[in-house]
Amino acid sequence: MSMKLVTYKSQNQELLGVKLDGGIIPVSCIAEVSGDSELALVTVHDLIGNAMLTERLHEAVEKHHNQLQHSLVQEDSIQFSPCVPRPGKIICIGLNYRRHAIETNAPIPTVPIVFSKFSDTAAAHLEEIPLPKRSTEVDYEAELGVVIGKRAVDVSREQALDYVFGYCNVNDLSARDLQMRTHQWLLGKTCEKFAPMGPFLVTKDEVGDPNSLDIRAFVNGEKRQDSNTSDMIFHVDEIIEYLSQYMVLEPGDLILTGTPEGVILGYPEDQREWLKAGDTVTIEIEKLGSLTNTFTVKERV
Repeated sequence: MSMKLVTYKSQNQELLGVKLDGGIIPVSCIAEVSGDSELALVTVHDLIGNAMLTERLHEAVEKHHNQLQHSLVQEDSIQFSPCVPRPGKIICIGLNYRRHAIETNAPIPTVPIVFSKFSDTAAAHLEEIPLPKRSTEVDYEAELGVVIGKRAVDVSREQALDYVFGYCNVNDLSARDLQMRTHQWLLGKTCEKFAPMGPFLVTKDEVGDPNSLDIRAFVNGEKRQDSNTSDMIFHVDEIIEYLSQYMVLEPGDLILTGTPEGVILGYPEDQREWLKAGDTVTIEIEKLGSLTNTFTVKERV
C-alpha cells in the first residue's frame, strides 16, 4: 500500500490528491472513475486514522491507473497545503544526530530530549515564511517527520513502526536567540509558520526503513546538511517506544526526529550567517521529495 498523498488548495477548498509519476490525481477523479463515491470527500486526516479507507483508495488507484492518467494535474499548477494540515501534537526530539551534538559541543544524550511545537506552526511547500520581528538568529533544521497512524500507548520497540502511517520532510525552524533565552526551547521553536512540511505525506510501505534515508538541506542552492537518518542516536522505533511510555500518541500526531550536522548554530560564531529575507531553504529526504520555502519580512496587521 504505497502512496504519496498531496493536500492542496483550489478555489478556497482543501483537496486531496495522489502523486503519480506524471502528476497528481485528485481523489474526486479517483472516486468518479472507480465508482466509489465515498472517496470524493476524503481528506488526508480521514486516511491517517482509517487503514481500510486508505487501502480502498490505494486499490482504486492501482486498478484504474491507466484511465486516471487522463486526469493528471501538474504540480506547478497547484497551491500546496501542509501535508498534514492539522497535526494533533507536534513532538520534537532534540540533539538526535550524533554529529550534530558534536558540532554544537553538546553531550550525547542518554535519553531522548523531548520538546514541542504548536500545531498551528504547520506551513506548506513553497509557502513564504515570515521572519520573526524579535529574532535575528533564525536557523534551518532538516528533519524526518513521522506521522502516527493509530493510537499508541506503551508500545514495544519491535511493534513501534506498526503505529506509523507515513513520513514527510519537515524544516524545524528555530530562532536561536529566543530558543536559548531560557532552558525551555519553546519560544524559539513555535514562531509563525515554523514547521514547513511536505510536499508529500508518503505512506510507510513506500519508505521502508526510516533509518536508512539520505537527508540534506540547501540554502540558496548551497548544500549545508548532508547526512543519513542512520546517524540518529535514537532511531524512529526507539522514539515511538519511548514517547508512548509517557504520553498517548494519536493518529495525526507528528514526531520530528532531530536534525543532522550542518545547521548555522554549528558554525563558529564569526561564520554564522542567519537566515534573512529572500533566502530559500530546500529540505530533501530520500523517497520523500523536496520541501522548499522562501523567507520574507512580514508586517503584522
